[in-house]
Amino acid sequence: MSQHPYKALHDKAFWKRTVAGPAPEDVDPVGVFELRITAETKVATAGSCFAQHIARHLRNSGYNYYVAEAGHPILPASVRDRNNYGLFSARYGNIYTARQLLQLFWRAFDRFSPVEGQWKESEDVFLDPFRPTTQPGGYVSAEELAADRRQHLTAVRRMFETLDVFVFTLGLTECWRSKEDGAVFPLCPGVEGGTFDPGRYEFYNQPVEDVIADLTAFRQALSEVNPEAEIVFTVSPVPLVATAQPDENVLSATTYSKSVLRVAAETVRRRFANVHYFPSYEIITGAFNRGTYFAPDLRNVVEDGVSHVMRLFMQHATDASSVPPASAIPRGANDDEHLEVATRIVEVECDEVALDKR
Repeated sequence: MSQHPYKALHDKAFWKRTVAGPAPEDVDPVGVFELRITAETKVATAGSCFAQHIARHLRNSGYNYYVAEAGHPILPASVRDRNNYGLFSARYGNIYTARQLLQLFWRAFDRFSPVEGQWKESEDVFLDPFRPTTQPGGYVSAEELAADRRQHLTAVRRMFETLDVFVFTLGLTECWRSKEDGAVFPLCPGVEGGTFDPGRYEFYNQPVEDVIADLTAFRQALSEVNPEAEIVFTVSPVPLVATAQPDENVLSATTYSKSVLRVAAETVRRRFANVHYFPSYEIITGAFNRGTYFAPDLRNVVEDGVSHVMRLFMQHATDASSVPPASAIPRGANDDEHLEVATRIVEVECDEVALDKR
């Protein structure tokens, strides 16, 4: 007789362990993860705030965290850090939605050119509507902004063409878009630049069908320019700080957003062999950790939680034998800074916090 597929539900040991509540470090919800990253694998990252943790751990563990837009080599590392180089694999800032990711790809390959080119804040301060917080203080002219954007999109294009693995952390379904051409912004115009005009901008909360379509279109487009590329989707465990959905509470808005993103990621994973899902959301938000992976503000993820996620990611997705031990990895000028940050609550650059200003 074949083993009952739900045997675990009738297993006394299973129930004893579940009721007792396993320690967070004992929980491994990953299952089968068919991807192997070696020291040579070029891993690029993008997405919401949580994607920055993945980048940091890959870099500090000796893996090939791929940065296609690293800043001019003559600049000190501290200056590049302040100007958001290396935060992600290119200097695009936080990408919260699937639509924003797809449009970034289109822009890099000259398939889409948004009508809105810049936000003029003053005579010598111009902001990029699609990266409003990336350049501290803004650009001194529209020409400087346009030149930097061309360089940026060239780097993004090179990244997509040459990466081996692309890790994208889905953060939100809510977005603001142009009524004129459908261009999606990372933040509501007027929060960190620009001026809100209800005649020009509209709130849009993506349904699951939209997210599935956007992720599918992105996968197809990436496969056309880089047939060997592998994609890893994760869902950010960081809850919404606010919602623009009318008559909605931020708690239910968070549940909606994360549910849609999780279903969409799973749907696309099941359709394509080169798409994978890693359960960082489940590891951080699971009841087994009794909320200990969130800081007192109930939003930021503490380092213990990030370490648990990355320990499992390294265990299931990487080939540890292909990288040198930590003691053999050359230390950079700003490594002490990263280690110091890792001992505290991890505060990452998150544009969404700006929503508190409204």
